[in-house]
Amino acid sequence: MIRKATVHDVKAIHRLLKEHADRGELLPRSLSELYDHLRDFGIYEEESGGPIIGVCALHIYWEDLAEIRSMAVDEQYQRRGIGSQMLAEAIAEALSLGIRRVFTLTYQVDFFARHGFHVVDKASLPQKIWADCVKCVKFPDCDEIAMLRSL
Repeated sequence: MIRKATVHDVKAIHRLLKEHADRGELLPRSLSELYDHLRDFGIYEEESGGPIIGVCALHIYWEDLAEIRSMAVDEQYQRRGIGSQMLAEAIAEALSLGIRRVFTLTYQVDFFARHGFHVVDKASLPQKIWADCVKCVKFPDCDEIAMLRSL
């Protein structure tokens, strides 16, 4: 089951993202960032009130551009289509908001390519580069791959 995150989910989201960040699979998010951007997040749980086993955020940058970010699935539940379902839900939300392009910065190039994303130069994403990237510990030597999908 996929649903929008609530304030009661933030600590579980933080734990799941931290596990992936500790392995270098995505950037860490502080509790403060998660509360600030809570409305961006969807979560996946097998049953209502069950443990959160997947998370994905859709962050709007401009009138026609949004980012898929902080996407993670608990390791023991991977390869079951949960990430694909969460991505489809985020893309459906983007479409319902009138967003025409979504991008991601990722190490999971094959996964996103299977879902219609293609590699682009990070310089083609100026809102992202100057809004968030300049605050990142990896800036300006980011090794994530920028990918874009037109909707």
